[in-house]
Amino acid sequence: MQDTTLLQLFTDDIGHAQRLLELMDEEFQALGERDLPRLEKLLADKQPLLAQLDQHGQQRSQLLASLQLSTDRAGLQRLAERSPLGQELLARGDELGQLLESCQQLNERNGRLIRANRASVGGMLGILRGGDTPSLYDSRGAAARIGQQRPLSQA
Repeated sequence: MQDTTLLQLFTDDIGHAQRLLELMDEEFQALGERDLPRLEKLLADKQPLLAQLDQHGQQRSQLLASLQLSTDRAGLQRLAERSPLGQELLARGDELGQLLESCQQLNERNGRLIRANRASVGGMLGILRGGDTPSLYDSRGAAARIGQQRPLSQA
């Protein structure tokens, strides 16, 4: 009975993880376009998927622990050895693991783009506020000293 429940959790989470991958690709595009309304919608769409994945992950761990098995791949493999659904359990577990790894990679990619955008916007704001003006060079190629720098809004 536990093996069919575990298999169903894997199957459900594979669908959730595939949808999450799609949303993360859309998020990358929206980040590149700086489309904030679309980003807000994507975040709202991602939240229930992440919550469901977390909940199912806890259920899988509890299920394996209740059978006195470790909550990692080794525990799943021990369960598979004594289950008629063993090969399918392992296949679904591996598939989910690969999908979740892909999700992590896309999340890191999107995080890098967010940091780059933040740095770019921060630099522009610094220029507008007058704090971070670009250095100018003198005839020797050294940074020129400029007396008083004013914000662009006061220039």
